[in-house]
Amino acid sequence: MTNPFLNLTYEPAVESLGNEFFDAVPAATFLEHKLRFRNDRLLPMVGLEPSQVRDDDFVEAFGLFHGVRPFLALRYHGYQFGEYNPNLGDGRGFLYGQVRGVNGELFDFGTKGSGQTPYSRGGDGRLTLKGGVREVLAAEALHRLGVNTSRCLSLVETGDALWRGDEPSPTRASVMIRFSRSHIRFGTFERLHYHHQPEQIRQLLDHVIQTYYPEISAPSPEGSAHIAFFQALVERVAKLVAQWMAAGFCHGVLNTDNMSITGESFDYGPYGFLPTYDLNFIAAYFDYGGRYRFGNQPAICRWNLERLQAALGSVIPSKAMTEVLEDYERIYLSHYITLMARRLGISPTLGDRLDLGLREKLVGQTLQCLAQSQWSYPDFFAQLRLNFSPSWQDKADLILENVNLLGADWSAWRSIYQQVLQQLSPESLATVPTVLEQANPLTDLLRPRIETIWQAIAEDDDWDPFHQLVHKLQTGQ
Repeated sequence: MTNPFLNLTYEPAVESLGNEFFDAVPAATFLEHKLRFRNDRLLPMVGLEPSQVRDDDFVEAFGLFHGVRPFLALRYHGYQFGEYNPNLGDGRGFLYGQVRGVNGELFDFGTKGSGQTPYSRGGDGRLTLKGGVREVLAAEALHRLGVNTSRCLSLVETGDALWRGDEPSPTRASVMIRFSRSHIRFGTFERLHYHHQPEQIRQLLDHVIQTYYPEISAPSPEGSAHIAFFQALVERVAKLVAQWMAAGFCHGVLNTDNMSITGESFDYGPYGFLPTYDLNFIAAYFDYGGRYRFGNQPAICRWNLERLQAALGSVIPSKAMTEVLEDYERIYLSHYITLMARRLGISPTLGDRLDLGLREKLVGQTLQCLAQSQWSYPDFFAQLRLNFSPSWQDKADLILENVNLLGADWSAWRSIYQQVLQQLSPESLATVPTVLEQANPLTDLLRPRIETIWQAIAEDDDWDPFHQLVHKLQTGQ
């Protein structure tokens, strides 16, 4: 075969677990295959040179689903808006294949929009083109903001017309290929717990540890690797939520089936980035009670971990997991303060003995001013990046002097920011512009920008604004 995707070495990692964990499914057939997006930045991660991969290779491999591997619709359950749902599973996609990256880690190619499965629950198993476009943009924006996220490898328009209640219909259809560490979810374990299958829970847990937590998979006393896994997962989830919160990102639907067992962010449906700092910001129009509002994400992810704790109780002592969970808030808050300080230009690797209390005070005052003033959340950090001057260390009044600061006590914020800068050595102060540039992209992904991009596609089939935006999001311009 000359197609480099078909020549990759695919590993039967999930298949090795046995038929209890998935259903083999055929892919749907499609009217046409138009490659709309290819993510060349991901290809080197699996040893492919972008210049050696043709557009037709993406279409042949992922649009037509050629190959000899079975396509797997994974089985799982989940708590959806707090209520347990045993009727879930991959309903419009499948696991296409798993490949080893050049770094030795295992990665998944998973489809979204590839047709009906046993878990489609009456749905058509398709993905709207707008939904695919939105997920591409979200993943690239989050990656640039430092969030541990899945990403999109490709997006193919299929020529089908779909009917949706939340989009003008008929609307165009697509198939997206998601590139992620794993498609095993909290809900994968919850399903086994629901069906009273402790041996399968242990089997899956050992597989997850061996595959995704190799640092704790070495021979160890009975049970110690299991609790070490839960401890590592709690830390990963706490850090992930801190990344969302610092990025100003609201996932929108944090059901347990949307929580990855690797602590990776994925599945971007009705997400939203904060226009202004508002803990009550809601991304999903159907989240009527605000369960998944922006400010509730840390608590919801803790609650989701508690549901996983219940599912793992037949293998890991519940008391040990409870003790691990008690550290969740501390890990989250510590990482959040670190990330927010980074957005303010203060790198955790500066090497200076910063007053941690003063750093926390600066973050707190920043959030207070942003909430009171309702200044654009992404624009505030962009202005810091564009306007920073070493002279801010000497005189507080110079901080953002050319920016119209209204609606809050910015003088107090300036004073605290100056105090923090005064703790930096000359060498560390010189790194602040670089830290600001790395942490704060200049292009936001607020809803009006997404709608403008989609309007160009929907009305004129003009993809140039989309590709220009992707480039800006990837480069931080």
